[in-house]
Amino acid sequence: MEAEFIDTLVVKNNTKIIFLIMDGLGGLPMGGRDQTELEAARTPNLDALAGKSVCGLLDPVGYGITPGSGPAHFALFGYDPFKNNIGRGILEAAGIDFPMTDRDLLIRVNFATIDTNGIIVDRRAGRIDNETNKRICKKLQNNMGRISDRVEVIFEPVREHRALLALRGDGLRDEIQETDPQQTGLHPFSPKALVPEAEETAALLHELVNKARNILSDEKKANMLLLRGYSRYRQYPSMEQRYGLNALAIAGYPMYRGIARLLGMTIGPQPESIRAEFMALRENYKAYDFFFVHIKPTDSRGEDGDFDAKVKVIEEVDSLIPLVTELNPDVLVVTGDHSTPAALASHSWHAVPVILSSATCRPDRVEKFGERDCILGGLGRVPTMYLMGLALAHARRLEKFGA
Repeated sequence: MEAEFIDTLVVKNNTKIIFLIMDGLGGLPMGGRDQTELEAARTPNLDALAGKSVCGLLDPVGYGITPGSGPAHFALFGYDPFKNNIGRGILEAAGIDFPMTDRDLLIRVNFATIDTNGIIVDRRAGRIDNETNKRICKKLQNNMGRISDRVEVIFEPVREHRALLALRGDGLRDEIQETDPQQTGLHPFSPKALVPEAEETAALLHELVNKARNILSDEKKANMLLLRGYSRYRQYPSMEQRYGLNALAIAGYPMYRGIARLLGMTIGPQPESIRAEFMALRENYKAYDFFFVHIKPTDSRGEDGDFDAKVKVIEEVDSLIPLVTELNPDVLVVTGDHSTPAALASHSWHAVPVILSSATCRPDRVEKFGERDCILGGLGRVPTMYLMGLALAHARRLEKFGA
């Protein structure tokens, strides 16, 4: 069934839907433990919620496929991740409300640390702080100059080690190899053209990367940039257009605010803590009918390979669950966009546990929110892109199909 088929059945009402997304929630046992991070965490509130809900596992894209954050989130909101695959560049641009044009090639930058031989020793430059990020972007902007009479170069800070690079000009292509090898101990890749039509753009990026390395050569941490997620601007049908939902996004990290902005959600104030996100949900609860609450640190701690720190984040979220359940939403979904096991220190292909709580759900026998328990739940194992349809159905926002 096409995910977009749901759109034809939508009816409006006053019900409320909350999607609480712990980024990178799924995990693996690590270091002699026999539990995942979620299973090891003390989660009395999530366990109680699971005990009166229906649970299962979600596959963000497909069996064995490790998803990026873009397609994983598009799937969460019912957008086919294959049809709507998108580069990280446009997501970073949308996340900082960069004024995009149809002449822009948008690229996500990771500031990184290389040694004297040009080998990557830290892909995230020690997660430099935001002020250092701003200083380095300004340094690049002031010293880069134009790499072509026809192309303007724009650097914009995003957060920590991430920035946006925009090339503005005519005829730019995005079919170019990313320069981030996704692991340390290697040289950055060259921005090679993947199709003949991209040769000119690839040559411009090659020159830009070399200039950037020289400009940043005196930096101790962020002395190199890695390029990822080349993308051109495109528009998407909004959540309002598809589902009739007045949606609010509560997210601290710019990229996820960008995804929400591309899908027509209202972007809430940028919270500085997990608790602040929950309070923003409560403060805005009357004004909207769909809420996307995004928790980033579960993913960050997984990428750091820090099992115990990821457990602590999950436990912090659990302690705040009453702030959500007290609102008595018509549908509450708790899940992740993908798995980020600390054992792998990266995204993975593993299915993600999910709770769907509603007065109309059929409670199953799951009593603890964890991977091994959820596979026995009433939802079974389903593609993530069908989650939105289930949420709409339980919110009584879908009419009958057929006579």
